Amino acid sequence: MRIKAESINTFPTDIKLHKVSRILEVSFDNGQTFQLPCEYLRVFTPSAEAMGHAPGQETLQVGKENVAINSIRPIGNYGISPDFSDGHNSGIYTWELLYKLGNEYDVIWAGYLEELKAANHTRTAPVQN
Repeated sequence: MRIKAESINTFPTDIKLHKVSRILEVSFDNGQTFQLPCEYLRVFTPSAEAMGHAPGQETLQVGKENVAINSIRPIGNYGISPDFSDGHNSGIYTWELLYKLGNEYDVIWAGYLEELKAANHTRTAPVQN
């Protein structure tokens, strides 16, 4: 699933990584705060590995239930690049993308679950620490 982020007029005021719960909490200057699971962010990485180089070249990301974010690198004044526990570290999450992923979480996640089902993949429950 290709996610297209539109231009926004809001910017993050706080980004907190909750390592135990594997949640990235992003607060924006319009008052909205989103709690984004690491699995969700990994599945929707904007990198070429998942997105391909053109529409139709996307690769369904599977088996990411237990992925965590080890660290986060700022990218200029427009985004971040998380270092995931599965070694993936090439996706740049712009403020626009993070906002879209948070604001449209229910629809985007439901679409992913449908894609998994259509591809005969199942999600396994994350391992509890």
